[in-house]
Amino acid sequence: MRFPRSTPEEQGVSSAALERLIDAIESGPRSVHSLMLVRHGHVIAEGWWAPYRRSHPHSLFSVSKSFTSTAVGFAIEEGLLTLDDAVVDLLPDDLPASVSDNLAAMRVRHLLTMTTGHAVDTVEALDEREHNWAKRLLAQPVDLAPGSTFVYNTGASYLLSAIMQRLTGERMLDYLTPRLFEPLEIADATWEQCPRGIDVGGWGLSITTEDIAAFGHTYLRGGVWNGAQVVPAHWAAEATRLQVPNGDFAGDNDNSHGYGFQFWLNRHGTYRADGAFGQLSIAFPEHDALLVLTGGLSDMQRDLDVVWEHLLPVLGAHALPADATGAARLALRLEELALPFPVGDDIAPVALGVTGTTFALPRNTAGIRSIALDTSHDTTRLTIVDGAGTHEVACGRREWTPGTSSLLGNRDAPIASAGAWPDERSFLATIHFTETPFSVSISLDFIGDAREVTVNVEQNVSFGATQLLHTNGHAL
Repeated sequence: MRFPRSTPEEQGVSSAALERLIDAIESGPRSVHSLMLVRHGHVIAEGWWAPYRRSHPHSLFSVSKSFTSTAVGFAIEEGLLTLDDAVVDLLPDDLPASVSDNLAAMRVRHLLTMTTGHAVDTVEALDEREHNWAKRLLAQPVDLAPGSTFVYNTGASYLLSAIMQRLTGERMLDYLTPRLFEPLEIADATWEQCPRGIDVGGWGLSITTEDIAAFGHTYLRGGVWNGAQVVPAHWAAEATRLQVPNGDFAGDNDNSHGYGFQFWLNRHGTYRADGAFGQLSIAFPEHDALLVLTGGLSDMQRDLDVVWEHLLPVLGAHALPADATGAARLALRLEELALPFPVGDDIAPVALGVTGTTFALPRNTAGIRSIALDTSHDTTRLTIVDGAGTHEVACGRREWTPGTSSLLGNRDAPIASAGAWPDERSFLATIHFTETPFSVSISLDFIGDAREVTVNVEQNVSFGATQLLHTNGHAL
């Protein structure tokens, strides 16, 4: 543990107020996976909703962009490039045959501030199987003058990573390791790569909740960690201040209050590193506080609103009287956090009749060919066959059963699963991919004499459709 621990009251926050914050978080969709609150350099609240755990790394999605920005900051400090270097000069081997005036005018600062001149996010043009992503991205039309308009562009972050690898001769992950990860004691970080072995930059970094907090706190303290200047002070300041407008700076949408160098500015004098589906590192510079959340959220603004309503007003300026009872109650609450299991009975009358029966499914976009249920064990076991092979998932009864799976196109990854019978003819399984925001619900509704089943598969969050499958299967 890299942070000292403290009671909330010692750092000017009421334990009861933090319980109310958790109440508010849990009053919405139960999709937050972890929480860590740091005040005056001390962790005053931390919790993981089972089956997520302290030791689990979590996919950060676009929080990765803030780490990419940090790598650029180091490179500028070391004289490897400047904000005003032309992108065409930094990636000369990846240019299209004809370089437009707008592409020629694009600078490093435009990549950092999402003002490249592209009218859309260029990452949408990528085929992940394509070998040279930089060439593909640089071939996209630059319709607007660079610097003129903010358009969120994950492709720009990838280009920063490609530039870093060309300049340093090493992956950005390796470049950051001695400069950032080792000083912050971040171990075992992983970063997804493109087919050429370049870290994807705009997403793909996986680290733990406390790792995120160490990173965010370093920026909160002007680049300082444990008394040492780790991130250059000028970069910590410039990256997190207003560089470009991205809206009208009015209203309740925190995506319209400005953008820095791969950091978002929020209301209330705060800023954040932000990743899809609820990966958040929210800094409160005026209050010397940092809140980290990970999750699988479909509406991050809802949780930001909860933070502004329930946390911001209680960040007091002075220590509070000790509240041993309140602090103990909060600690117990945090220790017992858990996502809900599927609701229902452990077993149903139809279970014995369908155990061992394989149901074939018609051709479908999820690629699932058959599904079978086995209730003869302490856990209920789902066997799913798709184009990648056979996947067996053990679903705990009123407990999360760990395992690994490459189901539904995922890499072989840690999972935790539970199942129940909501009624006498239906089985429901929930599968959490515990190093990601993603969870899958699979329901089996047995029809008539149980020789036919309706299969429904839904994912909690997605960049596309969340319903992955709804079809009928027949017993073989």
